[in-house]
Amino acid sequence: MTTVRLPLFPLNSVLFPGLVLPLNVFEERYRAMMRALSKTPEDDPRRFAVVAIRDGHEVAPSAPGMPDPTSLPERGPAAGFGADPAKAFHRIGCVADAATVRERADGTFEVLATGTTRVRLLSVDASGPYLTGELEELPEEPGDEAGALAEGVLRSFRQYQKRLAGARERSLATGGDLPDEPSVVSYLVAAAMMLDIPTKQRLLQAPDTASRLRDELKLLRAETAIIRTLPSLPAAELTRGPTSLN
Repeated sequence: MTTVRLPLFPLNSVLFPGLVLPLNVFEERYRAMMRALSKTPEDDPRRFAVVAIRDGHEVAPSAPGMPDPTSLPERGPAAGFGADPAKAFHRIGCVADAATVRERADGTFEVLATGTTRVRLLSVDASGPYLTGELEELPEEPGDEAGALAEGVLRSFRQYQKRLAGARERSLATGGDLPDEPSVVSYLVAAAMMLDIPTKQRLLQAPDTASRLRDELKLLRAETAIIRTLPSLPAAELTRGPTSLN
């Protein structure tokens, strides 16, 4: 088994291969990570691993608070993740390649990265200025009937988009705007749907593309049916997520 050790960036969100991740980095542990990545040779990828937080806080408390208003906030690379950080994270994550790492005058960073490859988190090291993880790359297997399933998912996704748009006159993705490669379809739809973190995590760790597409097809049909009965809909941008506060 071939493994790799990379900086670890836990988030309250799930990153999928091929999806863009904008970050506003202000905590010292992650600023140290970005300073290290900035020293990577220009022709080499600036890689780190994103894992979704199962139990903990993306941003560590910076001032005394509940339940003890006098207690000092926790510091260090594992702050907010308990005595054993590995237990605080989902084990399947995604490698991110930082195309842009720009340091601002105040020492914070503006980062734009893209998800590349799924990985399994084997262990976490909190001995340095930021968390690192030992990771095993996970291959993306197509599974049975992935192509046909992708076509069905795209049809259902367009209906889902139209329902979210409330049948108003607005620009919706057409067949020319959406990919047709099954694994790309599966990740795009997983990222674009309005789902909670556990459900998105389940889609990320599906054993193969076909399994992910089957799950998405059920979710799309169920969500579209629910939306059809709602009197009003929240505004939503289907292809973008908010910039992480960290």
